[in-house]
Amino acid sequence: MRCTRNIAKDVVWVGVDSRRLAFFEGVYKVPRGISYNSYLLLDKKTVLFDTVEQDVSPTFMENLESTLGDRPLDYVVIHHMEPDHSATLLDVLNKYPGARIVCNEKTESMIEQFFDRKAECLSVKDGDTLSVGAHTLRFLFAPMVHWPEVMMTLDESLGILFSADAFGTFGALNGAIFADEVDFDRDYLDEARRYYCNIVGKYGSQVQSALKKLSSFNIKMIAPLHGFVWRENTDYYINKYTLWSSYTPEVGGVMIAYSSIYGNTELAANILACRLKEQGIPLAMYDTTVTDHSHVLAEAFKYSHLIFASPTYNGGVFSTMDSLLREIAEHNLKGRTIAFIENGTWSPMAAKKMREILSPLGKNTFIDQTLVIKSALRDSQCEEIETLAKAIFESIKQLKMSTDRPDVQQIC
Repeated sequence: MRCTRNIAKDVVWVGVDSRRLAFFEGVYKVPRGISYNSYLLLDKKTVLFDTVEQDVSPTFMENLESTLGDRPLDYVVIHHMEPDHSATLLDVLNKYPGARIVCNEKTESMIEQFFDRKAECLSVKDGDTLSVGAHTLRFLFAPMVHWPEVMMTLDESLGILFSADAFGTFGALNGAIFADEVDFDRDYLDEARRYYCNIVGKYGSQVQSALKKLSSFNIKMIAPLHGFVWRENTDYYINKYTLWSSYTPEVGGVMIAYSSIYGNTELAANILACRLKEQGIPLAMYDTTVTDHSHVLAEAFKYSHLIFASPTYNGGVFSTMDSLLREIAEHNLKGRTIAFIENGTWSPMAAKKMREILSPLGKNTFIDQTLVIKSALRDSQCEEIETLAKAIFESIKQLKMSTDRPDVQQIC
């Protein structure tokens, strides 16, 4: 008995959904689960594209064995050595000792590191091809998307790109396999963005290089290692990666992230949010003490303008805000307009410290009007909030005037 689906002629998804995992990579909450995708090509030679996490090995092995039947497994292509895609490699090789690993030189050394075993590999170089019958496979290196050994495979006969971790999405597939079988924009686009920004977002220039390489090929389908297979509108999803990897905001609007101990900083953030929404500005708002930082980071990639509000804490930034800002800095987010709200009973320092964390990124614009609260907001500061809201509004209006990108939502 197997749980598989055909994605194209001769190509079968033999992966597994997991809904018991609380944190992907031990960091990112995945309340809707995760899929571990593996694909089997049944040609004159049989080819398995990647394996899966050890926890789901029994289901995966059942899928693989039932689909192969009496046929041998000839090749195992390893696109990425991270254990969620390679942990069951030895299980596969023990079951099919005649299978030959196809990988690159960097992957070959990692196999030995992970398994303390030197593997017999067919080592390929960037652009090499392998004919397995009616299908010809072309191997395309994509270093640092998001490990140095990562490569992709293009099935030239079908135009299927086996894309490794690129184009992935958080969430179990729940019986669907194709993006067009669900309402992707409504239900999964945020999870696709969160996946990209947190897993790959630091490596924008490397993703841009990979996209440039891929533009030379006729890609009809994208088969990632997590999430849905794209058989329609592949250009739409590739364009999302173009935006995210170039740090181009999708929305001309505001993301407010705040930390508040006794509610005074939160109140100021809420009032500012009201003034911005009165101007029709798209806006999202998050409390850093309760919202998983992976969600806030993804929203920072989405919006053009970012506002950070924090009390001064131990002469610096409140801990959850400090952690968020360092996450944003580590992921190299650029091209945003940023404003600050700070609170301090005797010596407000949060804005200065927040700016110090983000300034090294460069290519970000800081709005000069910082709202400073001394313990609690005063009625007399309403004009300061209005001034800050106006500065943000004018900045977003200028963004609309200076861009002709039809794929970036605009206001005003």
